[in-house]
Amino acid sequence: MTKPQDTRPLIGLTLGDPGGIGPEIVAQCLADPALRASARMIVYGAAPLLSMACDTLGLRADWYRACANEYQNRPLSDTPVVLDDSNHDAATPPIHSHCSRQGADSKRWVEHAIADALRPEVDPRRLDAIITAPICKEAWSLAGFNWPGHTELLAHRAKAKQVTMVFESPHLRVALATVHVPLMTVRDMLSIGRVVDAIDRGDQACRLLGIDKPRLAVCGLNPHAGEGGVLGWEEQKVIIPAIDMARDQGIQVEGPFPADTLFRRAIGGEFDLVVAMYHDQGLIPLKLLGQGTAVNWTVGLPFIRTSPDHGTAFDIAGRGQADASSMKAAISLAVRLATKATTASEVPSN
Repeated sequence: MTKPQDTRPLIGLTLGDPGGIGPEIVAQCLADPALRASARMIVYGAAPLLSMACDTLGLRADWYRACANEYQNRPLSDTPVVLDDSNHDAATPPIHSHCSRQGADSKRWVEHAIADALRPEVDPRRLDAIITAPICKEAWSLAGFNWPGHTELLAHRAKAKQVTMVFESPHLRVALATVHVPLMTVRDMLSIGRVVDAIDRGDQACRLLGIDKPRLAVCGLNPHAGEGGVLGWEEQKVIIPAIDMARDQGIQVEGPFPADTLFRRAIGGEFDLVVAMYHDQGLIPLKLLGQGTAVNWTVGLPFIRTSPDHGTAFDIAGRGQADASSMKAAISLAVRLATKATTASEVPSN
């Protein structure tokens, strides 16, 4: 009797910076029975790091360790596969700080996951989603890489024309018009097209989450949304024209509104998603409300990518204090989106 095909999504987890809490939160996720039952898992990283994390947390190391060439012909099962890519002495503990070697390791693991996500659909190694543990941007820079973070690297490798960082949490959804750029350059980077793209991706994200008629709101860049040009012209020349263009495309969007009052309105249920002009404008309220539950979702890639809403937390790494809640939420969202996409593709067209 032929065993039925396992249709659960195939997801890839990257360990993040070896010196951060990535190995600990991934280890906790692998030990979660519900998460293991929801998807087939491949971990990109170093098996010794996961073993050390399990020892620290008192967890059982339960996975299949393999090298990339060994894994090629191995059937996927309920047991997660750890693609061991250790390029240093396994007995050497990681450095809980920025380090060029650890930066090179974490980037290489992400590159391997991206390559598998971009395989042809018929390839059994093709990933349905990537969930990335936190990397250290300074470590990437020390290793000679110019990518500010995951988002920019993923977009480049996938040849995506435009991607948007969308954050999903039980309390608030946020899309960012600009991402990892110095605050002084935000004004120069803002354009009508960039704001339209953020609105469009935010609307797309809401619909993928099952919201049929999303209600979006847009933050102003300046205090009081510019006060009609008295406190800045960006609202008049960039943001309002972008909102008008988005409305012409059929998107239900309002603004620009002062950021200091808009988020409270969204939390109260008036809007389904807020489009923020820059990183901290959107993420300070989101993380205040949703620390441990928020998920970073890159919308616009040809595959699903999510990540937790926090960084490497070098200060607590290796102490068994890491909270895996956001990583678990990132996996759950990725599995939900991948399952929905698979189901939709199986529905015959009329």
